[in-house]
Amino acid sequence: MKQASACLFGGLMVGLLAASWRWYPDHAALSRYDFLTLSAVAIQLGLLASGLESREEARVIVLFHAVGTAMELFKTAVGSWSYPGPSLLHIGGVPLFTGFMYASVGSYIARAWRLFDFRFTRHPPFGATVALAVAIYVNFFSHHFLPDARWLLFAALAWLFGPTWVHFRIRRRHRRMPLLLGFVLVALFIWLAENVGTYTHAWLYPAQRAGWHPVPLAKLGSWLLLMVISYVMVSAVHRRGAGR
Repeated sequence: MKQASACLFGGLMVGLLAASWRWYPDHAALSRYDFLTLSAVAIQLGLLASGLESREEARVIVLFHAVGTAMELFKTAVGSWSYPGPSLLHIGGVPLFTGFMYASVGSYIARAWRLFDFRFTRHPPFGATVALAVAIYVNFFSHHFLPDARWLLFAALAWLFGPTWVHFRIRRRHRRMPLLLGFVLVALFIWLAENVGTYTHAWLYPAQRAGWHPVPLAKLGSWLLLMVISYVMVSAVHRRGAGR
């Protein structure tokens, strides 16, 4: 039940991708992408008004939206993927709903952190995690022009977080698991959601334009690295709250 609650924003977004692909009118005055953008804003406001999401978590979502949209602008410009439908609410070739897809990852981590009362043992220093997250984000851009450093980043990820355990509370008892395993599991579900997104033609990779096929499993590595950026951004918010 806690996982379902933590996934609420992301689950609703994936559900909207599928429902709008199946039932949204092709010739509606409001384009499908703009409908998704306005729906995401409405969901966000509804979660805040109902108290299901805190203001701190909403700030994380806004930050993720900005970081994700910046990467989308670059990736679509270099042809990594594209958005085939029209929209009025867009920046360049990027519909604004896409930022909410990144934000849903941040929303999940922030809500899970609070709902499961996360504690950690043998956690790496905050400064080291920030340095890794910055290096990962830079590599998402630089690997188009310079050698791809992702294997070095994977090694750094394993070295920093390999010893770390996350403790999470189920009812009155804390249980534990390796934090790296948690990252991989979340990356797996992001990969599944990405398959829903491409299957419903919300966005497409170049190889999918002639016909849909599943997103390659190799993309799991990219989502695992994205998880680190997401985790560090959320941990910064909790670190600030703990300081207060």
